[in-house]
Amino acid sequence: MAQYEWQRIAHAIEEEIRSGRIPPGGALSSITRLAETYGVADRTIRRALRDLRERGLIETLPHKGSFVVDVLPPADAGEEDGTAD
Repeated sequence: MAQYEWQRIAHAIEEEIRSGRIPPGGALSSITRLAETYGVADRTIRRALRDLRERGLIETLPHKGSFVVDVLPPADAGEEDGTAD
């Protein structure tokens, strides 16, 4: 199934979170740094982060950045709407 770039990036970041590479409470890189890392526009990263926020994986604090939540939701939470693989 084809994916938008933001979906691919959200999935990659989710994998880093669920594997523990970004631990609970850990900070994600800045939007600018993530955009450079994935070779996409800032707005693409913002859309990916919005998806992760909506699914309860991260929280974003104004002027602070985005952080992994302390307690992760179940991994299959996105399957009902067809967003999970």
